[in-house]
Amino acid sequence: MENVKILLVDDEQDILEFVKYNLEKEGYWIETANNGKDALTTASNFQPDLILLDIMMPEMDGIEVCHKLRENKELNNTIIAMLTARNEDYTQVAGLQAGADDFIKKPIKPRVLVSKVESLLRRRVVNTQSKDQDNKSSIIIDKDRFLVIKKGEKISLPKKEFELLLLLSSIPERVFTRDEIYGKIWGSQLIVGDRTIDVHIRKLREKLGDVCIQTVKGVGYKFNPEEELVD
Repeated sequence: MENVKILLVDDEQDILEFVKYNLEKEGYWIETANNGKDALTTASNFQPDLILLDIMMPEMDGIEVCHKLRENKELNNTIIAMLTARNEDYTQVAGLQAGADDFIKKPIKPRVLVSKVESLLRRRVVNTQSKDQDNKSSIIIDKDRFLVIKKGEKISLPKKEFELLLLLSSIPERVFTRDEIYGKIWGSQLIVGDRTIDVHIRKLREKLGDVCIQTVKGVGYKFNPEEELVD
């Protein structure tokens, strides 16, 4: 993973060294910070693709750090995953509200860590596709707010529907195969049923219009911006 930058933030030095060692073996470029204040400074200078951020830290906890990171527009495309040993729902809700993308539970197992990081980075590839791909159509995709604006009307989409739309619209007219969509949107997550993509496509069509996303029989799906111009 040459040139992929990851910032590790944890007040426990042994965890920093453990995670750094295992990720550097995979070829990632790693920087570390052991408190929230240093994390903010390092993130601004390092511009990481991914931040692994501990929740329980003295002085400034991970929730507050995450809030402040999300206020930095230069880090809009950075994925933030929070490291936590706690399973309480309110902790995860607070993290998500602060702008976290996902959670990794402690204790961390090396193979699970690497797999999770790969999955998170695939998500970033989807989220950072061209910002200009929708200029030809009447659909505006605001990836920072997970919001779609169609002809002036705001449409809020669930996360997977939004990521699917963002992927398809990243290269208009390009056909994305079903396997490619599974890999980039769901990664290694368990998929329940073979119709998962079809269900999400159907819901997108209900909200955005039937002609916006076209089926290429036996292959996959493509985004058709020109059709969307037709009233």
